[in-house]
Amino acid sequence: MGKAEYSTPDLPVNQIYFFRTLRLFRGISSFPLASCTVHVVLHMTGRESATAQMQSAFANPTSPAERLAACKGFLRAENARIHQMHRDGASGRDVAAANSAAIDRLLRLLFDHTMATWRSEQGEPPTPVCLIALGGYGRGELSPLSDVDVMFLYPAPLKNGGLAKFQEHLSNGILYPLWDLRLKIGHSTRTLSDVFAEAGRDIRTKTSLLESRFLAGSETLYENFSATYQKHYLTDNPKGYIAARLGDQASRRLQHGDTVFMQEPDIKNGVGGLRDYQNALWMARVRLGISRLEQLVEQNYLQPAELEQFQQGYDFLLRVRNELHYMSKHATDVLNLETQPRLAANLGYAQPVLLERVEKFMHDYYRHAQAIYRISKIIEQRLALTIAGGPGIVGSLKNLLLARRSQRTKRLDGFVLRGSELAADNNNIFREDPVRIIRVFRHCQQLDCSPDVDLAALIRASLNLITDQVIQSEDANLSFRTMLEEAGRVYPPLSLMHELGVLGRFIPEFKPLTCLVQHEYYHRYTADIHTLHAIRELDTIFSLAGPLPEKYRSELHETPSPTLLYLILLLHDIGKGQGIQGHAEAGVAIAAPVLARLQIDAGRQALVNFIIKNHLVMARFWQKHDLDDPKTAAAFADIVGDPDRLRYLYVHTYCDANGTSASLWNGYKDSLHRRLFDTTLERLTLGDKVDTRLLENKEMTRQNLIAQHIPGISPDEITAHFNLLPERYFIQTEAAEITLHIQMVNRLLHSISSADSLGSLRPVIEWKDDINRSYTTVHVVTWDRAGLFYKLAGAFSVAGLSILSARITTRSDHIAIDTFHVVVPGRGVVQNQAAMDTFARTVEDGLVSNKDLLPDITAQAKKYAAATRYTATNQDLPATFPPTVDVYHELSLNRIIVEVQAHDQIGLLYRLVKTISDHGYDTTFARINTERSIAIDTFYIEPSKPEPTVDTARLHHLKETLHALITQGAPEAASA
Repeated sequence: MGKAEYSTPDLPVNQIYFFRTLRLFRGISSFPLASCTVHVVLHMTGRESATAQMQSAFANPTSPAERLAACKGFLRAENARIHQMHRDGASGRDVAAANSAAIDRLLRLLFDHTMATWRSEQGEPPTPVCLIALGGYGRGELSPLSDVDVMFLYPAPLKNGGLAKFQEHLSNGILYPLWDLRLKIGHSTRTLSDVFAEAGRDIRTKTSLLESRFLAGSETLYENFSATYQKHYLTDNPKGYIAARLGDQASRRLQHGDTVFMQEPDIKNGVGGLRDYQNALWMARVRLGISRLEQLVEQNYLQPAELEQFQQGYDFLLRVRNELHYMSKHATDVLNLETQPRLAANLGYAQPVLLERVEKFMHDYYRHAQAIYRISKIIEQRLALTIAGGPGIVGSLKNLLLARRSQRTKRLDGFVLRGSELAADNNNIFREDPVRIIRVFRHCQQLDCSPDVDLAALIRASLNLITDQVIQSEDANLSFRTMLEEAGRVYPPLSLMHELGVLGRFIPEFKPLTCLVQHEYYHRYTADIHTLHAIRELDTIFSLAGPLPEKYRSELHETPSPTLLYLILLLHDIGKGQGIQGHAEAGVAIAAPVLARLQIDAGRQALVNFIIKNHLVMARFWQKHDLDDPKTAAAFADIVGDPDRLRYLYVHTYCDANGTSASLWNGYKDSLHRRLFDTTLERLTLGDKVDTRLLENKEMTRQNLIAQHIPGISPDEITAHFNLLPERYFIQTEAAEITLHIQMVNRLLHSISSADSLGSLRPVIEWKDDINRSYTTVHVVTWDRAGLFYKLAGAFSVAGLSILSARITTRSDHIAIDTFHVVVPGRGVVQNQAAMDTFARTVEDGLVSNKDLLPDITAQAKKYAAATRYTATNQDLPATFPPTVDVYHELSLNRIIVEVQAHDQIGLLYRLVKTISDHGYDTTFARINTERSIAIDTFYIEPSKPEPTVDTARLHHLKETLHALITQGAPEAASA
């Protein structure tokens, strides 16, 4: 970036834009040069007019309002011109530089006018001052919505507060107009001594000052500061600065997923983002005294090709960031899934199929971000070596590397181990034996080391040696298979293989997953990184202490080959290369040649294929089905077939979910997962004896309760309770809960004498906090009636409570016992008496007075706007998570099931269940789930009046009505 762009305020910027515009079209012979020239001249004419008006407003006697209007006109013209530059394909850096140049011109004019005003009114200023650009603005890189950071610098404080009036004048003349222009200004006022004191205290200040740039005022003062500050940062503990920056890099990367391949990456702060590039430059500047990255090549820290990739990646990310800012009303740096399609189109990706367009754009993003990450790591590692190398090493990396070769070493297989780093004995080791490209990762795993910078570069440069002969090599596959058998230590070598490009070369079936954006709502990572993270979860199970990993580890140790799950996890999503839909089935065929090359025997191949094909089934079962129903475990046992398959599937499901997103799994889901595992394992182990055992346990519980002599409850009441309820009630209902229900039924029956009718009976309600599970259990016992469940659900909505799950049970004497697990959204257990009172009052209004609760639900919307489950919104669902309804008869369970996926909104559950009731069906079970504002609900329903056969026409009509309800958006419309 030429200095003239900043120091000359008038024509050169136009010339720069003119020649850059011509450069954009260089090589396009069919483009008419004359039209290009006219295009540029039009922009220049409009821009110069606005510039002239602004200069005139400041040169002639005008009011502040007139000057402000002229500034607004100038910024509008500049923003339009620069936006057109961007649309015409200008580089990210050119657009960022043009934005900076526009702000430069504005600031200089404001500064000069303010100083002139002071001189005309007060005489000479009391002290020299200069205006300095800092941070990104100091680099000359401003994206459209970036902050403008400036500093007013003074030589020293004045005695008797003589500076205050002058400072106020500068603020009124410079800062206030900038704020009126709605620019985001970061400003500071410092003396020379302040600068060095604050730089010593705060690394952020020290870094920001590294990129200072003179704007206006006393050039002598700035040059004095600049020269002194350069000496300061080069001598004031540069090693400490590097160490702090490396720590900041590691912390920031960990905070942003510790991988480039996030599905919704942060362009600025994410791994491989702009900050990685900038941090490398800051550290090199402080440690080596350089001012340009090109000097890293001169000092042998980078190869020319690496520098080119580094700078190309940075320019690409800047261009993407510029477009994102142009699309947004507020500054943002996150490429979310909803933004990616339009962003890709705006940047010129023209693939006709939307998903292909997004995938091409994101592939380019990952490629450039990976280059930035990789090369910034190279710079970091080499700078870190200079920290370890002691004094006198600056500018002499070669000498340091030579010195390190004198360390004690261990040689094996063409490699040299020094400390915790593995180096190549010579640059021909992989040409001598290409299988070493696979074996080197097994060595790193076994020796607990990593390749040094040069070996990593050599591996990357030798990828062409991974031919079909290496892929089919028994030795290479044996080494790889052995790597997958090292319990607790598989992720590091596999991740390294992937980072260096080896994994997709050696396992070509895996390569299509690389950088593959998964258009599914839950996933945070691309398909390849999700797979590696799932493997990392298995490492944790094998190596980490604690009850949770131990629970899963103990089940794996019951299998004949616990580490086989590593191979299964590596291959479980391999079918996604052909598309998300049906990937589990496709994965079986794609995995077959991999299993053959790895020489997996037929028995284990069958097991691997089963888990790949069914790896989504277990989570879907406990998400959608009634785990208290014995038929659920029986149906799942029929699918799984034997205990070992169940154990692998159990642990796989946990790893798969946690590899999807760290926040996806929780204690509640883990309890459902474990319950299905336990009941299914019992069914597989005992077979039909399970039913006999359930009856025996039920009878034992009945006798124990009678023996306890519950106050006010006769043995006949206890026996009646056991005889009037279905078997599924007793499977997961503990004795204490059964006792509570018997007491609640007793209270309900005693209230009959004071009620006018059964319909006027007030329900009996009990609240129990479950601190361990972080939710509250609400028991409701009342006389069964039409619409009972949806009215209870509506009452929870009015009370501002979120339902996690519901268990609906009705005795054969028509007494309903409904149990809900609820939370205050974002706060867990219900400790708000007002919410409890509101629920009780609303239930009574709905059940006794038959009041329509939807108006109350809607009226309470603003009160509970922050609540996850009841946040009102008319937003469309993301394209990756469309609203769906499925209504079907599940033969294996003999149940009619309704599955709904919809954007959550106030009263949704109420309206869904009311619609089911209005169509003549009772809801007998509900599983309520909300993920990132998406409702995923499952209901078991049955006709209110028994039918000899399932009426498919009625079910189809119900499905159409529910689908219309969830796609209408507005609650009022949906309730009609």
